[in-house]
Amino acid sequence: MSAESLHASATELLTSWKPPTDADSALREAMLAFLGSAPRGCLREHAPGHITASAIVLSHDRREVLLTLHPRVGRWIQLGGHCEPGDDTVADAALREAVEESGIPDLSPVPGLYGAQAHPITCSLGVPTRHLDLLFEVIAPPGAVPVRSSESTDLRWWPVDGLPPGADVALKA
Repeated sequence: MSAESLHASATELLTSWKPPTDADSALREAMLAFLGSAPRGCLREHAPGHITASAIVLSHDRREVLLTLHPRVGRWIQLGGHCEPGDDTVADAALREAVEESGIPDLSPVPGLYGAQAHPITCSLGVPTRHLDLLFEVIAPPGAVPVRSSESTDLRWWPVDGLPPGADVALKA
């Protein structure tokens, strides 16, 4: 991994993304401005905020989404996390996180950016920061059985039209 390759991948993803709403367009522009001023902004060490990578893991028929009950956040959210050594791109980081957190080895990423979100959070840095989250669509093979990792209080499939109360997941309609 290099700060440069992650930064370049995040910039390319956001530049080529066609946001579906005005709010998403504004977030895209804010993230691009952030990246323009933060060459190391994809790394966890960048305390003012950093790009993170998330996976919207869908069942093979796209009827269900795999969510984790995050122990620190206390809500059902998509899988994901920080870019790490060995991740050449933000998409690589999202897939790695999805495999680690789901226990499903044969996930198939869909090319391109699925969406973006921004979250104020106190992450592993121990200080308030902001996660500028790039989201990727990932498809599970038929019959995939998730295995909860130590990073989750609970992990389960939910119908895309029946998410749990308080879930914070950006699903496309």
